[in-house]
Amino acid sequence: MGILLSCQGLSKSFGPRPLFEGLSFGLSEGERTGLIGPNGAGKSTLLKILAGAETPDAGAVTPRRGLRLGYLPQQDRFAAAAPGWTVRNELLAALDGLGLEEHDKERRADAELAAAGFADPAQEVNVLSGGWRKRLALLAQSARRPDLLLLDEPTNHLDIEGVLWLENFIETFSFPFLVVTHDRRFLESVTNRVIELNKRYPEGHFSSAGNYSRFLENREAFFDTLASREDSLRNIVRGEIAWLRKGPRARTTKQKARIDRAGNMIEELSELEYHNAQGRAADIDFTAGDRQANRLVHAVKIEKSLGGRKLFGPLDLTLAPGEKLGLLGGNGSGKTTLLRMLAGDLPPDAGTLKLAAGLRVALFDQHRAQLDLDQTLKRALCGNGEHVYYKGNNVHVQAWARRFLFRQEQLDMPLRLLSGGERARVLIAGFMLRPADLLLLDEPTNDLDLQSLEVLEASMQEFPGALVLVTHDRYLLERVSRRVLALDGRGNARYFADLSQWETARQEERPAEAPAPAPAAAGPSAKETREQKAAIRKLESEMQTAERQAEKARQALEDPAIAADAGELAERQKKLEACLARVEDLFARWSALHE
Repeated sequence: MGILLSCQGLSKSFGPRPLFEGLSFGLSEGERTGLIGPNGAGKSTLLKILAGAETPDAGAVTPRRGLRLGYLPQQDRFAAAAPGWTVRNELLAALDGLGLEEHDKERRADAELAAAGFADPAQEVNVLSGGWRKRLALLAQSARRPDLLLLDEPTNHLDIEGVLWLENFIETFSFPFLVVTHDRRFLESVTNRVIELNKRYPEGHFSSAGNYSRFLENREAFFDTLASREDSLRNIVRGEIAWLRKGPRARTTKQKARIDRAGNMIEELSELEYHNAQGRAADIDFTAGDRQANRLVHAVKIEKSLGGRKLFGPLDLTLAPGEKLGLLGGNGSGKTTLLRMLAGDLPPDAGTLKLAAGLRVALFDQHRAQLDLDQTLKRALCGNGEHVYYKGNNVHVQAWARRFLFRQEQLDMPLRLLSGGERARVLIAGFMLRPADLLLLDEPTNDLDLQSLEVLEASMQEFPGALVLVTHDRYLLERVSRRVLALDGRGNARYFADLSQWETARQEERPAEAPAPAPAAAGPSAKETREQKAAIRKLESEMQTAERQAEKARQALEDPAIAADAGELAERQKKLEACLARVEDLFARWSALHE
């Protein structure tokens, strides 16, 4: 596989704190790479550097000559879209600069929009929801057929339906990509290489061929090796230190060498201890109440409508201690509304909803509106005091901050300077101080790194009260929930034993659903199967390569240096004709697939 892009010795700092140092790796053809790492490791910054949007403090990025790079940042630029600017306008603009004829641009734009589910190409960009904006932003990059695509958290703002669409869409890519994501199921499905940025590794990163589960296996083996090396070296250093304490005189060459070797081993041990200590995750543990009631929540035939549209109902729901319920549904299907009803903030339109007397409910709000960004971290963690009261003990604010991976120097920092993941940990810290019989978690995983997700998952599983979880993280949903309630956005609600049963039912029901109206200009493209789409994308990529080869052959034939060489002219003419025949053949196959 050819190297598309390589970086050597990359370093980047913000203020006195280095994000990463001396980072070196390459990205090759055929690789579908996932980039992971703890919050603050510099994943988004690294993508910006690779994309040329930011410069490193040291080191260099070397792309292959002529590399066409695509880059999808976390935040789209559609906020500046002018009134009347449509999704078709956006895609046509994205195809500028590729050397396509106008009719080819229009045909590709219409086919891409239809394949991505945009039923109305004339829809204005500035009225799209967050999920559809993300879909359009991704489409604008992929439609250009880059040699390498960089994706920063593409699953953000997507519900589970949207993430499933994204997985299927990415499977059709004929080009390699590097994607930053915390979605473990997504990593498992779409990647064939995983890179983790983490100061725990001696080289600042760990690269593993294969999907996410293979990465976990390889990482565990690597950590075992590091730990064994640390234990072995510690025993040797202990003996060397005992020898040094006897005060050997460094008179002989042998003694001098041993003293130097002991010093080197002490330094190596210190380095290993540092790297092995970097793997710590936030210590998350929810506080449960002592309620033993059999039924915490009992709802019979409850209904709720919004703006004249029924969200769900009639719905029966009972929650008892130990219940772990996953709540599924697209954006606007009523998930957050149902959580607010269970919290006692909203009454049902019909039916009866009974909450146990004195029920203590803790609601984790996905919008995080309760954070005062001008407040310091210290005040956000423990108010005006120096201690928090947790599980019967007073815990000093510095120890409490360390539990959530905050450094002492951050305590006087305003929250607005913290990353999204760090703000999420502040909210979880406050959430943990509230004893609860019922936890209502609305997208608690947003911005959390994988280490924190693993600890959050374990805490949810161990929580003895009832728990209702809304998340687009299917891996977490599978591991935590004991049953699933799906809202379809059309007023229906249905229980499933687990996520896989819901996915199977969704696939079975899909053929019976009425297909979305296709745009007139899109023709039959909207009805193509996924295999046909993949074949078309592959042919288009091959056509571009063949056209480049034909252009090189034409330039070679027109080289004045061989104008008098009849044999060479004939040879180069043959090569050009072969290239043109290849282009013609690919175009014919491409046209046949479209027909």
